Amino acid sequence: MNSTANRIDESASGVYIISATPFTDDGALDLDSTDSLVDFYLDKGVSGMTILGMMGEAPKLTDEESRLFTQRVLRRVAGRVPVIVGVSHAAHQQVERMARMSMDLGAAGVMLAPTPGLRTDDQVYGYYASVIRLLGPDVPVCLQDFPQSTGTWTSVEVVNRLVDEFAQVVMFKHEDLPGLKKLSQIRRQGEPAGRRRLSILVGNGGLFLPQEMLRGADGAMTGFAYPEMLVQVCALFAQGKPNEAEDLFDLYLPLLRHEFQYGIGLALRKETLRRRGAIRSAYVRRPGPVLDATDLAELQRLTDRLEARLAQRAASAELVKAA
Repeated sequence: MNSTANRIDESASGVYIISATPFTDDGALDLDSTDSLVDFYLDKGVSGMTILGMMGEAPKLTDEESRLFTQRVLRRVAGRVPVIVGVSHAAHQQVERMARMSMDLGAAGVMLAPTPGLRTDDQVYGYYASVIRLLGPDVPVCLQDFPQSTGTWTSVEVVNRLVDEFAQVVMFKHEDLPGLKKLSQIRRQGEPAGRRRLSILVGNGGLFLPQEMLRGADGAMTGFAYPEMLVQVCALFAQGKPNEAEDLFDLYLPLLRHEFQYGIGLALRKETLRRRGAIRSAYVRRPGPVLDATDLAELQRLTDRLEARLAQRAASAELVKAA
């Protein structure tokens, strides 16, 4: 298992980009585009990466493809930032196998969502506790709270209990919707109540990032195709400049909102990444969304408008600097 030096802990902050999984036009895993995508994310200044998440099409990969992709990403990252690997699965044995493989290859931790169909706090706690005990204290865990996808809701009480009982639970991916109140409750019942701190990174495409940062989030864990915006916004909040952060965020909001659409968002994200040169193909494995000519033209119009606004902002900044 890898060294503890590169593992995630409660201090994790910034942007842990949710990586897409690149495929060729015929649906094969594209390892060359994996390299270029890693380079793209690192060039945009991300603090970390998360692979094999739900938007990374993890359920559509074979075990061997998951291993090859994880190995390729970790090799390309080469320790420059922490990499978290999604290991969610209905079978405990599969979670353990993926977690062991990922940590042996150099992962910084694993992300785990509750299995679908859990209905009570005791069931959710029981699932998490049994898996965390199986993985052991040397595997840092990010709890993924995404009930819109899993159908399982994790209460603040369950989160607190897991934090109290398992030191390896160091991060919480906040993706409940609506969930701003939940974020505030976790923070109020955390350190102020004498509880160990928990890193909180937020998802949902970054759609609510300014509000979440103001409520105590440490950063974002999502996959918006303009990761530099997420990085810059989080940095401005860290510098105590919330108004500047939100002004920048607002420039990207129309495209961010468009990419957030359920059912088609992944296809839009991958097409944008393709247009930006990060990957060679925007292919989404079947079953999955396919963009038509109208979708493509619509995306082009939104990105053109964004680029024009960014150019105007840069020109205004130059005028101020020259004055």
